[in-house]
Amino acid sequence: MVKFNPFIFSMKTIYDTDEAPAPIGPYSQAVKVHGFLFTSGQIAIDPVTGNMIQTSIEAETVQVMKNLEALLSAADHNWDHVVKSTIYLKNMADFPKVNEVYGSVFKQSYPARETVQVAALPRGANVEISVVASK
Repeated sequence: MVKFNPFIFSMKTIYDTDEAPAPIGPYSQAVKVHGFLFTSGQIAIDPVTGNMIQTSIEAETVQVMKNLEALLSAADHNWDHVVKSTIYLKNMADFPKVNEVYGSVFKQSYPARETVQVAALPRGANVEISVVASK
């Protein structure tokens, strides 16, 4: 006898919003499946102008967080729902400044996270962040 498993019948939902930058490749801005929302990594592209914000690492990180917040909002989530994040840095020396901006958006407990240095990021970005959320 086969028991009903609701996860077998779960479908993924794709989220797309003009409030965040359009994908620059063959991927979705965010995907929800089995109660988890996965965002694609966000860099500091202004969704209105399409330009990179790179006046400082702080400004770049602020734009990244705005882009992530737009994706969370499009899926009816917020920062309190984030359970995991990944931060990619071109230069680990930027960690304290990125960490300060990143930490300022969380009002309750912090999500699990890793931060790694990479050789390069798309469009010359200095920081890229992705999150996983659940409610």
